[in-house]
Amino acid sequence: MMRGLAILAIVSAALPATASAQHIVNRVLGRAQAPPPLIGIDALRADFIARSGGNIVYFSGDSALLVPAARTQLGAQAQWLRLHPEVVVRIEGHANPVDTRSHAFALAARRAQEVRDYLVLLGVPAMQLTAVSMGKERPKGANSRVVTVLVR
Repeated sequence: MMRGLAILAIVSAALPATASAQHIVNRVLGRAQAPPPLIGIDALRADFIARSGGNIVYFSGDSALLVPAARTQLGAQAQWLRLHPEVVVRIEGHANPVDTRSHAFALAARRAQEVRDYLVLLGVPAMQLTAVSMGKERPKGANSRVVTVLVR
């Protein structure tokens, strides 16, 4: 018992004064801490992804045409965005890194514009949306895609 109190005293001296007693006990016993709650734009991003099923829309091959699964995904995104007109969105088009730079840039721009136009068709205010081409400059995973990014 005395040894446990001595360890607790040493640990509490090493932690900042703002640490709670429960936090100290959890650190000494090796218990996992709950992550801090999300606030602001991070909370909105998490809610957007959870309620719309994701922020990525995939395209097939060398195309900028929306496939049925993409239309369904965008329908859910549009529903959330109509409820949050204060959120500004950047629609990032991506293309395959093996394409030429100019082809990838043009294809990514067409994809981003296609997604933007479809969201506007579904009732999202055009002023809320910006479409940009990432070309092949910032590849991540599958590049036949468009990512809806909540900016602010």
